[in-house]
This record gives sequence, structure tokens and C-alpha cells, in this order.
Amino acid sequence: MPLQAYLFVSLVIFALGAVGLMLRRNPLVMLMCVELMWNAANLAFIAFARQTQAMSGQVFAFVVITVAAAEVAIGLAILVLLFRAKGSQDVDEADLLRD
Repeated sequence: MPLQAYLFVSLVIFALGAVGLMLRRNPLVMLMCVELMWNAANLAFIAFARQTQAMSGQVFAFVVITVAAAEVAIGLAILVLLFRAKGSQDVDEADLLRD
């Protein structure tokens, strides 16, 4: 499969994640959209690494997966605290930092 095909799939996945992030107001869906964008970047890293026969793409993908896992853990913790405080998951009602 040529590099362009991998990059096209990566672009489509990234665009879907970006559109979902901009349109949805549910924070869980927003986190999933961010994960989709991370995975699109991983696909591009792996495709470039495969093309150049280098291991740097796999290393970058591993770092991205690690950062994404940490981001989800912190994001879910914030969401749980927000839900306990407000009783809602709407990000428009998340104005705790303003108070």
C-alpha cells in the first residue's frame, strides 16, 4: 500500500476527530475525538517510519500513546469531579474556574 493511502486515511480520521471535537458538547465524546486525532497522528508516524525504514516513527507513536493515556486519565478525573460538583456533563456549564 503506498504512503499516500496511509496519509489519506490518517487525514480523514484526523478530520473526523476535529469536526467531532468542534461540534459535540459532551466531554466524553470530545475526549474520544481527541483520541481519534492522536491515533491519526500515530498512523501518519507509522506510515512515514515504514516508508523510511526507520524506528523513529514507532518511538513517536509509543510516546503519543503514552501521552494519550495520561490525557484520558486526567480528563476522566476532571469529568468525574465536574459531574459531582455540577450534576451535569455539559461543557458550557463548566464554569467552575470563573468563580
